[in-house]
Amino acid sequence: MAVTQSLTVNGQPVTIAVDDPRTLLVDFLRDNLGLTGTHVGCDTGQCGACTVHLNGKAVKACTMLAAQAVGADVLTIEGLAAADGAMHPMQAAFKECHGLQCGFCTPGMVMSAIDLVTRYPGASEETIRAELDGNLCRCTGYQNIVKAVQQGAAAMGVGSAASRDEASLPSPREESWVLA
Repeated sequence: MAVTQSLTVNGQPVTIAVDDPRTLLVDFLRDNLGLTGTHVGCDTGQCGACTVHLNGKAVKACTMLAAQAVGADVLTIEGLAAADGAMHPMQAAFKECHGLQCGFCTPGMVMSAIDLVTRYPGASEETIRAELDGNLCRCTGYQNIVKAVQQGAAAMGVGSAASRDEASLPSPREESWVLA
């Protein structure tokens, strides 16, 4: 029995009949909409390759059903570029800082990085590393990814660790700290 899914993807309203109500959001994006920048890595939410934004927050699309996104705004890596094709500042920073090698983790890493710097303007290297803990990269060693996040944040105008005080932010390693 087909289920009709209506949501907004990359700023465009989308209504599509999905054959299986158990379809994951990642599969809906890739198979039904052809948005293959959202990668399937582990199917368990461990690697972060499937990260997209749902109503402005980063989520792992392999851990939620497409039906859970009905009525929501979904932003994928394909939706980041400007209408003229110019890369988003975070994408440009990953390119300029060599924050990618094979590229498999890059879409999820970029989507997570944008969410991270939005939630933690001026994040320190320690905070960036802790917040990217749920995104796996087997190629880079993360050093250039951290540089890219810092440069992307500056280009987005959300500050740098040198210009902001993080003393008021909860430590990502504290047990009582919970992601909203």
